[in-house]
Amino acid sequence: MSTGTLPRLFFDAVERHAGRPAAFRSKVGGVWTSITHRDAEARVRAIAVGLRELGIRAGDRVAIVSESRPEWMLADFACLCAQCTDVPVYPTLPAGQIEYILRDSGAVAAFCSTADQAGKLVAVQASLPTLRHLIVFDPKAKRGQAMSLAELEQRGRAAEGRYPTFGHDALAAQPEDLATLIYTSGTTGEPKGVMLSHANICSNIDAALQVIPISSQDECLAMLPLAHIFERMVDYTLFKAGVILNYAESFEAVPTNLAEVRPTIVVTVPRLFEKVYARVLENALSGSGLKRRIFFWAKKTGEECVSYALSGLPVPAVLRLKRALADRLVFSKLRARTGGRIKYFLSGSAPLSAEVAKFFFAAGLPVYEGYGLTETSPVLTTNPADRPKLGSVGTAIPGVQLKIAADGEILAKGPNVMRGYYNKPEATREAIDSDGWFHTGDIGELDGEGYLKITDRKKDLIKTAGGKYVAPQPIENRVKLNKFVANAVVLGDRRKFPIILVVPNYDQLEPWARERKLASRSRGELIALPDVQAKVEREVMGMLRDLAKFEMPKKVALIERDFTIDSGELTPTLKVKRRAVEQNYKALIDRVYAAVDPTAATIEG
Repeated sequence: MSTGTLPRLFFDAVERHAGRPAAFRSKVGGVWTSITHRDAEARVRAIAVGLRELGIRAGDRVAIVSESRPEWMLADFACLCAQCTDVPVYPTLPAGQIEYILRDSGAVAAFCSTADQAGKLVAVQASLPTLRHLIVFDPKAKRGQAMSLAELEQRGRAAEGRYPTFGHDALAAQPEDLATLIYTSGTTGEPKGVMLSHANICSNIDAALQVIPISSQDECLAMLPLAHIFERMVDYTLFKAGVILNYAESFEAVPTNLAEVRPTIVVTVPRLFEKVYARVLENALSGSGLKRRIFFWAKKTGEECVSYALSGLPVPAVLRLKRALADRLVFSKLRARTGGRIKYFLSGSAPLSAEVAKFFFAAGLPVYEGYGLTETSPVLTTNPADRPKLGSVGTAIPGVQLKIAADGEILAKGPNVMRGYYNKPEATREAIDSDGWFHTGDIGELDGEGYLKITDRKKDLIKTAGGKYVAPQPIENRVKLNKFVANAVVLGDRRKFPIILVVPNYDQLEPWARERKLASRSRGELIALPDVQAKVEREVMGMLRDLAKFEMPKKVALIERDFTIDSGELTPTLKVKRRAVEQNYKALIDRVYAAVDPTAATIEG
């Protein structure tokens, strides 16, 4: 069990890395601006004392509703140093869902970032008797009784003399104390508050530092939401190691920010790799015949080298020469667009296709995939840098045990497993059995060398009326690699066969339709055109040639708009809520089944 705490991590890192040019960087008024370790220490102290001055006590819950930015980390460390339990909230959530989390957690105060977020909190504050204080990061975004972060810091600095034992008190936090309460996005049912202690998170940080090569000379571009434990644990780990954390302006600004920051480490989700891969393929395919031939020759050459290297075999001399040429003609340009200094990417939060991973390895941009859950602080496995296995999420990190249950579910045990769900003893007993094994809800398999492969979510598995099990995620991930597809969901539980709902990528589909003089006044009209439906169906089915007959979707149904958090179809981590999609598109789904096979129109037992 880890004896560490997050305040101890913070103060130790400040002492160790105070000579580094920055702890955090972000763009302020269009200019990258640094916060040094000593600045961070002074500001964390001022915010923590400011919270005390507001009457906030050890054990109180304080929410943080903000995009990822340095102030998020300062507020977080300040809460932890004041021995409060912080409650991170996704800034993408609508006011109603934020209200549920603040009520369930009993939050007494909330930090928020912008006028938008402040507006959501002001709208629900009247119905939340415990929520007494709002603190806004952007001074211009103040609403009603809210105070700005600068005002809170000022109040804290003025009162510091009254708290001479502040540092000692901050370090009095115990490893078993509750550090944070993180509400799972819940693809099924209402969110549950995951209770993570200092020991849970610190054990995960220590294990990650043993297996991931990180040096204090590294720089990271951070782009994922800090409300997600994956980004937060990564940022703690990098902060401990002295890595400079540069916060991207937004996910859309990542290509620009990569070129400006030139990071050595990037932690992200498969969607980024899929988008880059699709764009690179599109550029190659739309180029001249010669350009296209060069690209696919380089891709094949690079991937052959990767196959040798990952099998631990020496790359033949002739292939090495070809690889050098492929690098000069193709791959070096891709690396330059990422800033030219990336040592590796870390990918988590969803499965990454082996095909996409292999391409990035071929380009000299290795992607190490890992796996975990909020309930496990979060990392359970990661691919070792010296022997990654593509298509797997790697091996258990130090201190973690894994096993596969009789029904294929992945079970985990270790010091990083949560204390339980807040005020939900029954749900806790369901998740952690009497022997201490946490039931992940994911289906997977372990190979002879201990590498884990995830096949799907237990609750997402589709059981057809014929009793066959279909794992939808690998099918969806395959289809999403097609340039005409923005999103896809496979459905068919208790039906005779699966179908697939597809959101077209209109950036590709609209020009294609214009070239063919297919007239439409709206996207709804466009996807109703038989030629368009036939085109997308051809593209989708072309991606699925190697599926078993029972897995193959019998019909592609086009839907006009992508899934959103507001519609309840996506979790804040952008995972699709299958049940919500089925509900929202019930009429369309029933029509599709009736058209293909009238006897399949009703759900069968």
